[in-house]
Amino acid sequence: MSVDTAKNPDRPTNPGPDGSPASGTTELIRLENVTKRFGDHTVLDGLDFSVDTGKHVTLIGPSGSGKTTILRMLMTLTRPDEGTITVDGERLFPAPPKQVREIRKKIGMVFQQFNLFPNMTVLRNVTEAPVTVLGMSRDEAEARARELLELVGLADKCAARPSQLSGGQQQRVAIARALAMRPQVLLLDEVTSALDPELVAGVLDLLRDIARSTDITMLCVTHEMGFARDISDQVLMFDSGRVVEAGSPEKIFGDPEQERTREFLGAVL
Repeated sequence: MSVDTAKNPDRPTNPGPDGSPASGTTELIRLENVTKRFGDHTVLDGLDFSVDTGKHVTLIGPSGSGKTTILRMLMTLTRPDEGTITVDGERLFPAPPKQVREIRKKIGMVFQQFNLFPNMTVLRNVTEAPVTVLGMSRDEAEARARELLELVGLADKCAARPSQLSGGQQQRVAIARALAMRPQVLLLDEVTSALDPELVAGVLDLLRDIARSTDITMLCVTHEMGFARDISDQVLMFDSGRVVEAGSPEKIFGDPEQERTREFLGAVL
């Protein structure tokens, strides 16, 4: 089943020897000198990093280190206090509201809590945004939604309500809903943290399949280190609002340079 972002066999899949993105790719996301404070607490401290088109970048680190705040800024749910964010060559912050709305259409996100509309069927949950935001016809949106629900193994649940689904099924619907917008980048925020342990593997396997079979760019926050190792082109280790180490998954998980990275991995692995 197609996700409408066909795999390009020529896409470089390995980062450079220093963990930087491989050559031949184009930058999709850039954060420059981004600072975010909540009261007296600095969550992001002059942050700089970029993500190239088609790459899968995973953010790891302790809770409170700023990882989810980055995703929320890209979703325009919160704003940086300082610095700039660029997506696909266009300024997201600071930028006029119309430009922000247009750029926002390029970004999909799967949240920790599934955030489905409880009063809508599964099919309606997946079609609502393409119709209202993208202006897609109802018939086209429903055809697309049925394809995606088949992809995530829920083709028989179109008429169900979220309350009739397990947590794992609800998260699969949320993934289908994000993909229905045909985003250039998919943000994944601890997508298994609200699931019962026996449901985690199925959702992670689905995301692995999407990562391997499409060219969609992924920016992922997770404490599932095995998942991060499997899907990532690059891993960024965060602490206190800064990137303390970046590299390939082989480097970060096999031979980290920074003591803080070694401490964190020693605690979670």
